Amino acid sequence: MTEAAEKPGISAAIIVQDDRVLMVRRRISEGELMWQFPAGAIEPGESAEEAAVRETQEEAGLTVVAIKILGERVHPKTGRLMSYTAASVVSGEAHVADADELDAVAWVAHAEIEKYVPYGLFEPVQAYLDGALPHDQPA
Repeated sequence: MTEAAEKPGISAAIIVQDDRVLMVRRRISEGELMWQFPAGAIEPGESAEEAAVRETQEEAGLTVVAIKILGERVHPKTGRLMSYTAASVVSGEAHVADADELDAVAWVAHAEIEKYVPYGLFEPVQAYLDGALPHDQPA
């Protein structure tokens, strides 16, 4: 078995609100991965969408609803199976809800994504954000 198959998959929530996407900064980075989307392990019996909703609540204090899965891949930096779910905010204000895991949250404009994720986003996630976020905001 590969390492990716032995560990549970990771589900990430792609949350757009007020022309920005939510990103969180891990207290302990995974190599280059400092800023990323709210994400965590998919628990037994849980769908990728359910995990994305739960992790967003646990990490950033936001109640969200899953819209659709944007795609899956083995992450090139971590080797973990990743699932990406578009979600929208139902209630709450984003904040560091899990201080053991996170040290910051940020609502990021389209023009700023490259500063937070200099190695680029998974293509289906980038395509979704290209359609969901305005491109004319100053960085």
